[in-house]
Amino acid sequence: MWLLLAFIAVPLIEIALFIQVGGAIGLWPTLAIVILTALAGTALLRRQGFQEMNRLRAALGGEGDPSEPLVHGAMILFAGALLLTPGFFTDAIGFSLLLPPVRAWLFAQIRKRIVVHDMSRPQRRPDIIEGEYEAVEPDRNDPSGWTRH
Repeated sequence: MWLLLAFIAVPLIEIALFIQVGGAIGLWPTLAIVILTALAGTALLRRQGFQEMNRLRAALGGEGDPSEPLVHGAMILFAGALLLTPGFFTDAIGFSLLLPPVRAWLFAQIRKRIVVHDMSRPQRRPDIIEGEYEAVEPDRNDPSGWTRH
């Protein structure tokens, strides 16, 4: 439901902003702004993407939790898609996702809803009792009859 509303609302917002900005500054300056924000966003996207990729490599090498660089990388990727989409509203959201404090806040909100398990060591569960067993063959010469088939 929310996705449907976003697919309807975002283009309407973009059209309204294009009309307002285009009416205030003209067609060519409006198009120039859209192109310049896409170029600036691409440069920022590339730089921050490399930084997060280096953080992810370090985390996967044993220097911390890889979930944060993974989520930040996904947010940067989404920001890049928004910045390449023509429009002022999507550019504003895309540029905000390129700000590390905004990404950190969003990651904190996401982390509240997701449980991360450490897979490097086995987890002990209280409902499982570990033990050893050994198969014992019944004694065929038992006179009691309890072990006969």
